[in-house]
Amino acid sequence: MAAILATAVTLVVFRRLRAGLAQHAVTQIVASTNDLPAGVALAAKDVALIDWPSDVPLPGSLNKIDAVIGHPLLRSMGPKEPILQRDLGVEGSGIGLSTKIPPGMRATAIRSNEIVGVAGFLYPGSHVDVLATYSNLPGSTGPVTQTVLQDVEILTAGQTIEPDPQGKPQQVNVVTLLLSPEDSQKLQLSETQGGIQFILRNGTDTKNVDIHPTRVDQLIATAKPAVAVATKKTGKRVAPQSKPTYVLEVIQGTQHTVHKFGESEKEPGNKGEKEQGTK
Repeated sequence: MAAILATAVTLVVFRRLRAGLAQHAVTQIVASTNDLPAGVALAAKDVALIDWPSDVPLPGSLNKIDAVIGHPLLRSMGPKEPILQRDLGVEGSGIGLSTKIPPGMRATAIRSNEIVGVAGFLYPGSHVDVLATYSNLPGSTGPVTQTVLQDVEILTAGQTIEPDPQGKPQQVNVVTLLLSPEDSQKLQLSETQGGIQFILRNGTDTKNVDIHPTRVDQLIATAKPAVAVATKKTGKRVAPQSKPTYVLEVIQGTQHTVHKFGESEKEPGNKGEKEQGTK
């Protein structure tokens, strides 16, 4: 009996849920039909309309296929993934890397190697500082290293414009940076005047700091002469020596006279102490 009652209750609940879902309002939004790489210009075969719950709004979604045709994708997408306004480049802005360059910015390529490229851990989307070491600066007594650019975004590593999903390091010969026109000139000049080094930084660290150049003489500790510590000489206290005393005894008959002389009293004109007695 209990089993029959439980089955009946389950059937009633299921019917009510299905009826609620049937009455649930939906809308249609544009989504991808298959895997799409970043930079591709969207065609009609790449997109379709899918149902989306009306009570779960998706900011930036589009409901007309014509609104996305011809626009390049700024990032790669999977099948049936909603296409948002932020995922689209300007129509006619080109394909591939050019779609990822914002107005007013430039993509500047620079040679890299295993050392400069942080041992292969430079990916598209990484942020780096750029250091330059100059050897023959006018007025300089030796090599100088200076941070010329800070918080620079990497657009591509080699020919890859999307990071590896598994984060595997990859050796590349060229890295493309997103720079302003002025910073592009700085980078080009720095590369021709000295060596370039990339310093990987946290992507959330956007603070630029004031860094002074580093010279060779700052790396060598200057030996400072030892400071002599003044010591107080403590000599032994010498007891003052007593001056010798000379005694002269004179006997004249019954007169007995004793004369005592000090060291200074030996000089002419000095008189000593006189004691008289009678025998």
